[in-house]
Amino acid sequence: MTNQSGAARDMLQKQLKELDQIFEDTMQTLNIASGTERVAKWKTRTSALITESLGQKEGQKFAALQPGPSFTNDLAEEFTDLIDYFKTPLTDLAKQVAQTAPPSSRGN
Repeated sequence: MTNQSGAARDMLQKQLKELDQIFEDTMQTLNIASGTERVAKWKTRTSALITESLGQKEGQKFAALQPGPSFTNDLAEEFTDLIDYFKTPLTDLAKQVAQTAPPSSRGN
């Protein structure tokens, strides 16, 4: 179980880094439409990885996340909100996994 929780933690960290990279790339190019499409693909992949690593319940919970409508006229702000909408629950999940990991994994 130690390897499994460590692998899940690593996977979640990798997905967070990917999300950060999508954000950085999108803010550099200001191609919000492309960035939004990349986030949708990332979410699908991430949901599958969570299901594989942590079980169907967690995967479905993440897959069910749907951001509400945005009423700003600032596309960059709306994209930032979209990133935060997915980043927060993923960060929380990573913290949960880290807390359930045995202390012996700290030496890695």
